[in-house]
Amino acid sequence: MIDVAFTRAEVRPAAVAVVIDVLRATSSIVKALESGYTCVLCADSIERARELREPGRVLAGEQDLVPLEDFDLGNSPEGFERPLGEELILATTNGAPTLVAAADVAERVLVGALLNLDAVTEALAGEEDVQLVCAGTKGRLGLEDVYAAGRISVALPGARTDAARAAECVAARYPTPYGALSDSEDARALAGVGLEDDVRACARESLSEAVPEAVTDAEGVALVTCQNQRQNSMKTQPNLACNL
Repeated sequence: MIDVAFTRAEVRPAAVAVVIDVLRATSSIVKALESGYTCVLCADSIERARELREPGRVLAGEQDLVPLEDFDLGNSPEGFERPLGEELILATTNGAPTLVAAADVAERVLVGALLNLDAVTEALAGEEDVQLVCAGTKGRLGLEDVYAAGRISVALPGARTDAARAAECVAARYPTPYGALSDSEDARALAGVGLEDDVRACARESLSEAVPEAVTDAEGVALVTCQNQRQNSMKTQPNLACNL
């Protein structure tokens, strides 16, 4: 059964969970692993992320969209074009805690975004129990995540829940990824703090072949790695499906 969780509170045990936080955590994770970080340690809080800091690790994240002064990077995907260390620690308002929650209950957890849409969809071939988990925004539904979940759901065979069908209807409403993302509450909030370029960066579709996987590493921490990542393999050709 293909199912969609519209918020982190709806995470349940499943054979495969796909965590989606298009704006911006899962997009940033895909970029970070493609750039050469060996792993991403997702922390469920700012405090826990600080505890993980040590030589060779880069601390990245945000709180209510704003980068933290003592962190090395924020949560903008373009900040992960090249690695600044071997490992990345990521703490965000929505995506990182959702990955931690999913890793605690699902047998397998994938990281999904528009950037790796085709790769994630292909990785789900043959899976019968899939929950597409939308990180949302502070416990509320996030349009951009539901759109991406709908795009994945409609490409998968088999039975689906009404939640999955609803996500597919949302995806069908928008002719371009950028249209869906720019309509969202998160996109407006990002524009309000001068980060509107992040919306365009996250709206690019299927540029990456990476399919990151997350497992529980310690209490409140999910370890994300990518076995099939190819260094510097982000495609450079224009994405005609995204009408900016």
